[in-house]
Amino acid sequence: MTLDLSPIYNFFALPMNEQVYLFLLYFAWIPVAFVILYGAKELWVDYIQGKWAAEQKYILLAIDIQRGNEQSVKAVENLFVYFGGAHGTFSLIEKFWVGKHQLGFSFEIVSIEGYTQFLIHTHEAFRNFVETAIYAQYPDAEITEVDDYVEDIPTKYPDDEYDIWGAEFIYSDPPAYPIRTYKDFEDTAAGKPELQFKDPMASLMDLCSSLGPGEQLWYQMIIVPTDFEWTKELNKEAGKILNEKVKAEKGSFSKFFGEIKSWIDEFTEQAFSWSMGSFAEAETADDALKMMNLKPQEKKQIEAIQNKISKIGFEAKNRMIYVAKKENMNKPKVVNGFVGYMKQFTDWDLNGLKPDMKKTATSTSYFFKEARVNAKKIKIMAAYKKRSDFLGRLTKVFNVEELATLWHFPIESVVKAPLIQKAAGRKAEPPMSLPLSEGAVSEAALYPEDEDIFGGVDLKESGANHEEKEDDNKIKDKRGDLDEIFSIEEDINKKYPVKKIKIAPAEAKSSPPSNLPFA
Repeated sequence: MTLDLSPIYNFFALPMNEQVYLFLLYFAWIPVAFVILYGAKELWVDYIQGKWAAEQKYILLAIDIQRGNEQSVKAVENLFVYFGGAHGTFSLIEKFWVGKHQLGFSFEIVSIEGYTQFLIHTHEAFRNFVETAIYAQYPDAEITEVDDYVEDIPTKYPDDEYDIWGAEFIYSDPPAYPIRTYKDFEDTAAGKPELQFKDPMASLMDLCSSLGPGEQLWYQMIIVPTDFEWTKELNKEAGKILNEKVKAEKGSFSKFFGEIKSWIDEFTEQAFSWSMGSFAEAETADDALKMMNLKPQEKKQIEAIQNKISKIGFEAKNRMIYVAKKENMNKPKVVNGFVGYMKQFTDWDLNGLKPDMKKTATSTSYFFKEARVNAKKIKIMAAYKKRSDFLGRLTKVFNVEELATLWHFPIESVVKAPLIQKAAGRKAEPPMSLPLSEGAVSEAALYPEDEDIFGGVDLKESGANHEEKEDDNKIKDKRGDLDEIFSIEEDINKKYPVKKIKIAPAEAKSSPPSNLPFA
C-alpha cells in the first residue's frame, strides 16, 4: 500500500496567493458553520426556556419577623445555605426540548413612602420550602402572600407622572475576591455585647424611613442555586497570585490545545534547565519559598479566596430602582444614599460593589442622551419586574456569607429605624383535640374588676356555686380559708419573688400607604 502525497506537494508548489484562495475556498466555511450552528442553538434555547418560564407561576411573600429581633446575621446565612437545596439537574431532553432551567429566588427590600417591607419572590412550588427555611431560623415570623407592588408603576418611559433611576451593582474586581462581610463589622472594643456589631443595614433602613410621599425605593437580590464548578475558577485566581502553572483540563478543544501548550512549555523549561544547570536549581528552590515571600496583600487575598470557596455559592446579581413622582423626586438623597450603603462592603485589598454605569445605570453622556436614558429605564424596569437573572449584566458568584451581609433582617438593638413591618407573634389555631366545655364561662370570671388576681374574684359569681348561692356565713368561712392560703402564698412570694408581666397597650402605628403590598 502506497500513500500518494502528490496533491499536498502540488498545493505547496502553487504561489502563495493561490494557496490562500484554495484554503479559504475549501476550509473557511467550517468556522462560519460552527458560528451559525452555535447561534441557532442559543436562539432555540432562549426561545424554549422563555416559553417554559412563561408557564410558571410565582408568588410574593412578605416576611415579618418578631419584635425585638436579636438573631444575628448568621441566622440569615444559615437560611441561604438551606436555599442551596433548591438546586436541580436536568436531562438533555428537559433542557433542549422542554426548556427547563434552574429557578431562582428574589430577595427584596421595598420602601414605599417610608414604610419598609422585606419580601421573597419565589416559584409557588417552593412556598413550603421558603416557609420552612424562615421558620427554622425565626420561629415567630409571619409569612403572608401579598400582591406585587411593581404593578402600579409604569414600564414605559418617559412617563407623565413618574420618573426613575436604576442600576445593577457589580463587582469592582474579579468575583474570586469577596466583599467585606458582616464579620468585619464587629467592634470588640465597643464594650457591651449588643453594641459590638455595627449593622450595615442601619444606613439602608434609615434611608428607607426617610422617603416621603410619592417616593419608593426597591432593592432586589436575585440568587440562582448552582453547582460547585465555580470553585475551580477561584482556585485558578489563587494560583495566579502564587504564579502556579495552570494545568489544562480534559474534555474540550480548548482544553486539548491547552494541554498541548503545557507540554511545549514543560519541554522548553526542561531544555532550558539542562542548559542552565545550577541556575535552574536555584529557580526551583526559589519557587519552594514563594508562599513565604508573598506580600501581606497577596496573603490576605489567598486567605479570602479560600474562605469564599469554603462556603456554598450562588449565581447572583443586585439591582436597585428609585421611583418617584416627578414633583417629589430627590435623586441626590436616595441614589447617593444607596450607593453609600453599597460602598460599606468595599475592601480595597479584595473587592467591592459599584453601580454599573456603563450598561445598566439610567444615565449617559454625549449623543442622544434623552433617548438612550429612556431606553435604559425601560430595560431595567422590565428586568426588575420579571425578576430576571439574564437581562442586564451576567450573574456572578456570591457565597452565603456575602449574601447574608447584603440582605438580612435588622437587629433591633442596633437598628432603630421606624416604620418597619414587624410580626406581633406567631399565630396558630388551637388543636382539634383540645377539650372544650359546652357551658359558657362568665365574663366576670375571665375579667375580674379587681386587678389583684387573687382578691378580686367574687366567689358569689364564680365556679360551681354560680347556680346555688351560699349564705354569707359560708362565704365568710371560705374567705377565711382563702386568707390563710393567701398568707402562705405571700410568704412564698417574698422568698421567691415572681416578676409580674403586664400587657402593654397596642402601639400607635402610622397608616401604611395604600399601595403597600398586602394580602
